[in-house]
Amino acid sequence: MMRVALVGAGGMASVHAGCYDAIENAELAGVLDIRPEAAEALAGKYGAKPYTDFDTMLAEIRPDVVDVCCPTPWHVDYVVRAAERASELGIKGISTEKPMARTLADCDRMIAACEKAGLPLFVAHVVRFFPEFSLAKREVEAGNVGRPASVRTRRGGPMPRAWDDWYADFDRSGGAVLDLIIHDFDWLRWTFGEVERVYARGTGTSQLPSFDYALVTLRFKNGTIGHVEGTWADPGGFKVTVEIAGDGGLLEFNANQPTGAPFKAALQAGSGPRAGVAVPESPTGNNPYQLELAHFLDCLERGATPSILPQDGKEAVRIALAAIESIQTGKAVTL
Repeated sequence: MMRVALVGAGGMASVHAGCYDAIENAELAGVLDIRPEAAEALAGKYGAKPYTDFDTMLAEIRPDVVDVCCPTPWHVDYVVRAAERASELGIKGISTEKPMARTLADCDRMIAACEKAGLPLFVAHVVRFFPEFSLAKREVEAGNVGRPASVRTRRGGPMPRAWDDWYADFDRSGGAVLDLIIHDFDWLRWTFGEVERVYARGTGTSQLPSFDYALVTLRFKNGTIGHVEGTWADPGGFKVTVEIAGDGGLLEFNANQPTGAPFKAALQAGSGPRAGVAVPESPTGNNPYQLELAHFLDCLERGATPSILPQDGKEAVRIALAAIESIQTGKAVTL
């Protein structure tokens, strides 16, 4: 049984808490938050103990896993402090929400601390565990769209609200580019390889806290061009779409399509295209947040390497920060 210490009691921490409750080999032992009432409410729901002091929580429950789900700027502090006490307390691994950190320097601090402690650090890029996105990667790797030429993604909805309205503080959240479409940056890099050039336009800091929007163009080393759209300015609700075009066909995914098969493929056959057909895999069969956390716990128990490495988290941050730099300077950024 893996005992988990959860840092944070906000929206994503609540999701993780529910997942641990459903994972057979997990026990949520403690919940930390600077707001005592929030820690008490979430901990009480799952029979855990609430805390407002991190060191006290670690010392009392001696967790196997520390899961960091607080706002982005504080990821580095909790990860480093947990890593420094890992040997003393028997901590086996640390998970942190995306984005890994607000700066590359903070990513490096987290990586160095965990490497020194010999501790796995898992960055929770959950999109890799959504069946439709993992299926799209497999379809690309199988050559079912031929040689990829372009990929378009769109993600977003209204501006999120949370503790202290921290999403609307660009210095803390990094806006929609760092907090929202980093999901797509990670999945695109996982699917199409390394990015060599970034060009972006967006509202940046000028319109926050009312809304935020960005359109990012990525050039991959394999020649594929990516167009990544992110918005916190859509009052119509959260939406996700993906389109992958190659010389052998087109894959499309629309999370809001009102049919039972939002993932479609139109493939070349002979001299003309086939009709669009649904790819036979349900995108709603399993909770992807539960899948990612169960994967990490399973890797810890087996001594296996998790599928997402600290360097993956850092590279996603690198792409996002390059996009922010491009928005601010009006120039393309070479990685």
